[in-house]
Amino acid sequence: MTSPTDHVEIRPGAYADSVTLLQVSRDVAATPGVVAAQVAMATPLNVEVLGSMGFAVPDCSPNDLVVALRLADPDGLEAARGAVDAALAAARAGRADRSTAVAPPRTTRTSLPASGTQAVLALVSVPGAHAFVEAIDALDAGCDVMVFSDNVSLEQEVALKQVAVDRGLLVMGPDCGTAAIGGVGLGFANTVRPGPVGIVAASGTGCQQVMCLLEAAGVGVGAALGVGGRDLSTEVGAISTRTALLRLDSDPAIERVLVVSKPPAPEVATALEEYAASLATPIDLALLGPGQPDLTSAVEGLLGRLGVPVPSWPSCGHPATETAGSLLRGLFVGGTLCDEAMLIATEALGPIRSNIPLEPELALDASLTADGHLMVDFGDDSLTRGRAHPMIDPTVRLDHLARAAADPRTGVVLLDVVLGHGAEADPAAALAPAIAACGPPVVVACVGTESDPQVLSRQAAALAAAGAEVHLSNAAAVRRAVAILGGRR
Repeated sequence: MTSPTDHVEIRPGAYADSVTLLQVSRDVAATPGVVAAQVAMATPLNVEVLGSMGFAVPDCSPNDLVVALRLADPDGLEAARGAVDAALAAARAGRADRSTAVAPPRTTRTSLPASGTQAVLALVSVPGAHAFVEAIDALDAGCDVMVFSDNVSLEQEVALKQVAVDRGLLVMGPDCGTAAIGGVGLGFANTVRPGPVGIVAASGTGCQQVMCLLEAAGVGVGAALGVGGRDLSTEVGAISTRTALLRLDSDPAIERVLVVSKPPAPEVATALEEYAASLATPIDLALLGPGQPDLTSAVEGLLGRLGVPVPSWPSCGHPATETAGSLLRGLFVGGTLCDEAMLIATEALGPIRSNIPLEPELALDASLTADGHLMVDFGDDSLTRGRAHPMIDPTVRLDHLARAAADPRTGVVLLDVVLGHGAEADPAAALAPAIAACGPPVVVACVGTESDPQVLSRQAAALAAAGAEVHLSNAAAVRRAVAILGGRR
C-alpha cells in the first residue's frame, strides 16, 4: 500500500531513454527531503521493481513515463516534482545543445561516408528489435559489426553471421559487451597494457576477468574480439569464433590466443578444438563447464606457457569466519561470472537455483527467489528489456540485495563489481551503504585495473571499508563464500 509520503504519477506518451532517466532519478534522489526517486518508462519490469519498493503504480503502458517519489514530509511534494521537471528539462537541453544545423545521417550506411574516414567497423547499440536492420546495413557497407544490443533473436544472429562469412567480415555479438581492437576498447572495456595475448570471447565479463588478471600479472593484450555469448551454441556453431581466430592467427603481434566462453555445446567445443589445432598460433581454450578449469586457472596456465610467474591475486577486507545463515545468495551483473560461480559452488554445495541455470530444472521463476542456494544474473536479456544494463543502473540488484540482507536464512552474499569504460562511474558508492547494512558476510569479486576510470584499488578499498571481503579473482571469491558456509548443502 502506498504511504502518505509516497507519490506516483503517470505521464502518458512522455519518453526518454533509460540512461537519461537513470541520471534524472539520481538528480531527483539528491533533492533535500526526497528519500527515494524512480523516474522510468513504465515497462513491466520497471513496474515490478517499483512494486517491490512499495509503490502502488496505477494502470499504464510501456509508452508512459512513471514518476515515483518517496518523501520525508508530504509538504515536500511540489519541490520534488519541480526537481523532476528541472532534471528532465536539463536532459532535453543537453540533447538540444548537441544538435547541429546539418541533419544527421538517417541510416548506418549513409553515416559511414559522413564520418570522413574509411570505417572498417560499425558498433550497433540500439534496442534489440532494431539491431538486425542496422547490422545488415553496416555489413552492406563492407564493415565488420559489433552488435552491443541484446534481445536479438537467435535466427537473426545466425543470419547476420552467415552473411558476414560470405563477405569475409566479422560479426561480434549480439550482446557483445566487450572488445579491444587496435588499442581501442569498445563497450565495457578495461584499460590494459598492449601485449602478445589475443582473446576471442563468447563472454563479455569473462573476457574482462581474463584481461584484468593478465594485467595484474604484467602481461598485455594485443586484441580482444567478442563474438557473443551464443556463438558456441549448437545453433550458431562458432561461426564468428572461427573468423576471429583466423584474424588473430594472421596478426604477427599475437603470440598466443585464449578462447573464453560460457559453457559451450559439447559438439561445438570438440569441433572448435580440432579447428584451433590447425592454426599456426597456439590456441588455449577456457571453455567453462563441469570439471573444466575456471577462468583464473586458465589464465594461470597461460602465464605458465608464456614463462611468466603467477602472482598472488589481489584481495582485501576482513575475512569472515562464520555465519548464522546457511544459504548462498549470488547477485551478479556478469553472466559468465555467474556461470563460473555456479560451476564452482555446485561442487561443494549441490544444486544452485538461477535465472540462467546450469540445468533446466533449476530455473527460478519471475520472483527470482528460492528456498535453496541461488545465483541471479541481472544482466540477462529478460531483466534488461526496456532498462539499462546493471553495470550502468544498479537499481534492480540493490533491491534484491536488500531482500537477501533481510532474510535470516542468508549465510553469505556474493557479488561482482565490474569496472571499466562504459560501466558505472563509481559502483562502490551505491553498493557500500547496502553492504554496510547487510548482516550476513559479503564477498565481492571486483574485476578491474588500476588504469580503469574507477581505479581498482579505490573501489576495492571502499567496498572493504563497508565490510566486504574483496577479490580480483571471481573464482577465489566464490571459494571464499563457500568456505564461510562450511561447504553446507
